[in-house]
Amino acid sequence: MNETIKQLYERKSVRVFEDREISGEDKKLILEAAMMAPTAGNQQLYTILDITDQEIKDHLAETCDHQPFIAKGKMVLIFCADCSKWYEAFKEADCAPRFPGAGDLMLAVSDAVIAAQNAVTAAWSLGIGSCYIGDIMENCEIHRQLLKLPTYVFPAAMLVFGYPTRQQTERPKPERAGLHHIVHENSYCRMSPDEYEMMFGPKTGHKSYQEWMQAFCKRKYNSDFSREMTRSVETYLKDFFPHP
Repeated sequence: MNETIKQLYERKSVRVFEDREISGEDKKLILEAAMMAPTAGNQQLYTILDITDQEIKDHLAETCDHQPFIAKGKMVLIFCADCSKWYEAFKEADCAPRFPGAGDLMLAVSDAVIAAQNAVTAAWSLGIGSCYIGDIMENCEIHRQLLKLPTYVFPAAMLVFGYPTRQQTERPKPERAGLHHIVHENSYCRMSPDEYEMMFGPKTGHKSYQEWMQAFCKRKYNSDFSREMTRSVETYLKDFFPHP
């Protein structure tokens, strides 16, 4: 196993950081690594917001499902799927562009999260941990105003970075599902109830499979924050549906 693959295996989410700043040189390396990511047609359909204002970090710590560690992050980046800048540039160049649509958004989201993962991998190689914050997709109206997001711009992912504490470094990484459950050859294969239990069973600990699944569904899938995320994304999506 080479060093790159070893680091991909070992990388885990970090939510507790040392009180140690990330140097300007390392921050630049992480941002440049993000921009080296694969991108559709070399369009770089994303904009990265570098959140340096502590008041904004404090605000995001509340609006992103009340997670105080966000405010303590030494670097906070928001990767926005950006269908605005090309559309505006096309208009300025008299290209008569169509309105951006849902397909454009999906392509831009792919670009944004690929760039984000490059940043994550680059940071880990420098000894800097990170944590994805999906909750940036919530509270559409608040985040649009706070971050001054124009139409056709969607906050696809937020990352909080910092040097992990010893406890975070030594904490075991949660196990992933088996390869045979995730990789389907040639076409999608629906799994049986027994196969689902085999897939998720190792996560259940001292609970029965049924108890664990019901608790997880309540805590995650049926939660208030999950419902709010869906509401907010649907609000953003209204920008990308065909215009009359």
